[in-house]
Amino acid sequence: MLSGSNIRKPVTKKLLFSLHKIRWMKVDILEFIEGARLAKGVTVIIDVFRAFSTACYAFDSGAVRLIATAEVDEAFNLKKSYHNSVLVGERDEKKIKGFDFGNSPTEIIKTNLQGKTAILTTTAGTNGLLNANNASSLITGSFVNAGAIIKYIKTINPPVVSLVAMGYRAAISAEEDLLCAKIIESGLTGKRRDFKKSISNLRLGPGKRFFEPKNLDYSPPTDFFLCTMIDRFDFILKGEKRPDGNIDLVKIDL
Repeated sequence: MLSGSNIRKPVTKKLLFSLHKIRWMKVDILEFIEGARLAKGVTVIIDVFRAFSTACYAFDSGAVRLIATAEVDEAFNLKKSYHNSVLVGERDEKKIKGFDFGNSPTEIIKTNLQGKTAILTTTAGTNGLLNANNASSLITGSFVNAGAIIKYIKTINPPVVSLVAMGYRAAISAEEDLLCAKIIESGLTGKRRDFKKSISNLRLGPGKRFFEPKNLDYSPPTDFFLCTMIDRFDFILKGEKRPDGNIDLVKIDL
């Protein structure tokens, strides 16, 4: 029969090895375009309502490539270079004239994007990506894949993480973006909390606009529910700078 000391010894060695691998991680929460410019390390640009929720649904609907750009004119130029492409985006929350889709998950899930390139431009989210020039790597952030983002960052274990809440029109603090940042921060620091009630309560705050009759054509109630489906997707969207200055969003399954 093995003695107690013989049983504990290998367990202790394994524990010490695991502790040796742990790196202290600094997590900063920033806001707006200025926050994107200040961001360092692994940077998550967060736009829950609706850019980076829409982007996830675009890949789920079959898109093979997604290009993020800051300018409407540049989006039209990109479409000329990609024959099998669609334009997705908004200004003042509404679909841009000449675009195929607005910045709406509801529109995207009704469409088969199999094999297509989606070209996305929005007021806040895509501008955040284009301005994060000091980041060592870029990831988009939303509720629908927050768990995958946490898993990915913990796997690469970087010393610095910047979480940039882009806000409403990149100018006003957005409760949903800051909440998403707190969810990711909580997962990275090991202080897991239940955020389900806080997400649900967004309907009474910034989510109210999705239920106003005047917004139904471009911002329907289903957008709210699709954007708040926590951890619906088990993939991240990683941003890679293109030679033309725009950003390719690359889907990485986890």
